[in-house]
Amino acid sequence: MPDVAAREETELGRKRRARKIYRQLVDAYPYAVPELDFENPFELLVATVLSAQTTDVRVNAITPALFERFPDARAMAAAEIIELEELIRATGFYRAKAANVLRLAQRLVEEHDGEVPGRLADLVALPGVGRKTANVVLGNAFGVPGITVDTHFGRLARRFGWTREDDPVKVEHAVGELFEKRDWTMLSHVVVFHGRRVCHSRKPACGACPVAYLCPSFGAGEREPEAARQLLKYELAPGREELLEAMTAGRTRRELRALGYGLDA
Repeated sequence: MPDVAAREETELGRKRRARKIYRQLVDAYPYAVPELDFENPFELLVATVLSAQTTDVRVNAITPALFERFPDARAMAAAEIIELEELIRATGFYRAKAANVLRLAQRLVEEHDGEVPGRLADLVALPGVGRKTANVVLGNAFGVPGITVDTHFGRLARRFGWTREDDPVKVEHAVGELFEKRDWTMLSHVVVFHGRRVCHSRKPACGACPVAYLCPSFGAGEREPEAARQLLKYELAPGREELLEAMTAGRTRRELRALGYGLDA
């Protein structure tokens, strides 16, 4: 295994290595998409706000009832806070989140005629919306490229040697310099997918990693291939080959659930 960390790396070399990692991850996860369920920009915006400090699986479990009751900003803006709290209770920190999405919906009605704006500056001015949430919405609802720096993305950006920064905004800008802007949204998807499935926080599955030969952090986790394979999660986990095949074939998350596939780890 080449020791990437042992050699001096120029800025150009780092950029080339980063882009090789990206291409390999796209090959590994051609089906990578946002893991929050949504039908329109409003649903994606609210779901992303609710996803703070919880899992996408948990948010996806509560949003069908939430959006059936409050399908758009105008309906949610008129909601009773107690009802909102009950509908989103399972996501944790539900009182603060309910207050945020209520104010968010009200601001959308007051300032944007009930529609989700398609500009970063307008989005980050909304209650509960930071750059991460704004980039998720812009990239996946409006086709505007953006880098989404969550805990997975930040961890892998540092492990890959793309940046030493910890601040999410600094990570976003540093990583953005390494890639073509058109690739930013898909880059976010595949890096997050890899972080959830292979490059775990505590024990990464180094021996089962498709970009191990490009990674300066190789060896931070399990090196032995079979032992590493046992650490894989979601559709890559041993015994979930049918799920992987269905995802690779382009089945949507809702189709997969309808077919009886569990999408949690």
